[in-house]
Amino acid sequence: MTSAPPLTAPQVVPLAAPTGRPAVAVSRADKFFPLGRGRSLQALAEVDLTIAEGEFVAIIGPSGCGKSTVLRLAAGLDEPTNGTVEIFGDAPQTLASQHRLGVAFQEHALLPWASVRQNIALPYHLAGRAVDDERVDGLIELVGLAGFEKARPKQLSGGMRQRVSIARALALSPDLLLLDEPFGALDAVTRRRMNAELARVWAEERITTILVTHDVDEALILADRVVVMTGRPGHVRTVVDVDFPRPRDAGTTRSPEFHELVDQLTALLDANEGT
Repeated sequence: MTSAPPLTAPQVVPLAAPTGRPAVAVSRADKFFPLGRGRSLQALAEVDLTIAEGEFVAIIGPSGCGKSTVLRLAAGLDEPTNGTVEIFGDAPQTLASQHRLGVAFQEHALLPWASVRQNIALPYHLAGRAVDDERVDGLIELVGLAGFEKARPKQLSGGMRQRVSIARALALSPDLLLLDEPFGALDAVTRRRMNAELARVWAEERITTILVTHDVDEALILADRVVVMTGRPGHVRTVVDVDFPRPRDAGTTRSPEFHELVDQLTALLDANEGT
């Protein structure tokens, strides 16, 4: 029996647009927030980012660098002060109004009085559509919650509540999935398990995904590319193509190549913090 070829460490390379159909196109986007009395805070400075359909991209950077602001621009919750943001060639608000956008944040925001099934089915009611029971059943199975359909959020662990949140975000088969620190409040062991769950779910659904995270390991486990942002005002400093084969298991994370890349990205973040 022949042994598997050794892993090759991906390289830190200049930002380049991926091939294929563009799902997300951010061009020279600035974002200023008014502070009153004629003052403003610049959160983003000339951000350029192109994401292909079906790609999983993670965004990392120092605290306050505008990672979540990029996500809000993609969701249509904010607009750039300068520059443009297009989702599948249209305004982000169009995607949201057509219920083609899925969102999951650190706070799961589940309805406390509703069951797992009812929470996952909520997007159908908000969109004025008949609930697709087969789809809901499939998502419950996909996120490993079979048998908990009738449970209320208070009866679930933190990781289980986040599974419900992700399943709800996937309910209407969105074209774009936005994840803002979805596992940030979980303990390390649960977070690793949830990373594996999300990787498995993404492999099944293949939805264009943007993940904002502070966790370098998490970004490398999940993403096709990792975008590194500078300190505020945030702009794209560099990007890493992550070529580790999927599925990425414990063997991947224990490899010297994985640790080398973690060290490279951590050094970039430390340099950002220093500035």
